[in-house]
Amino acid sequence: MFQLQGIDHVALAVRDVAASAAWYVDVLGFERRLEGMWDDVPTFVGKGTTALALFPAERGGSATREKGSITMLHLAFRATRAEFLAAQQDLAVRSIHFQFQDHQISQSIYFADPDEHNLEITTYELGCCGS
Repeated sequence: MFQLQGIDHVALAVRDVAASAAWYVDVLGFERRLEGMWDDVPTFVGKGTTALALFPAERGGSATREKGSITMLHLAFRATRAEFLAAQQDLAVRSIHFQFQDHQISQSIYFADPDEHNLEITTYELGCCGS
């Protein structure tokens, strides 16, 4: 039996790698990583131990879903209660629509990136409700 340390990165196909990288840096506070490696294909952005590898849709796979294909449902990021509330305020200021859900053991907001990948920010520090 072997032990894993966790997820290293998630690879996402995007329409515009530079614009997507800028969005993740600007909106979610990610940092550029491994700049200049592999001619920036993929382009890495990350926060803490979480990273995304952004591939051009035509090189990393189709950004469209074929009938019958199984795809990622959403990508979830964990936050403290204070950051969860701050994220809601920040997304609202940016006019990024999100939906709040109370899961009893956690609370989450769901929204999409520019390529319509479904993202979630969740907290296990419960409060009464979302913004």
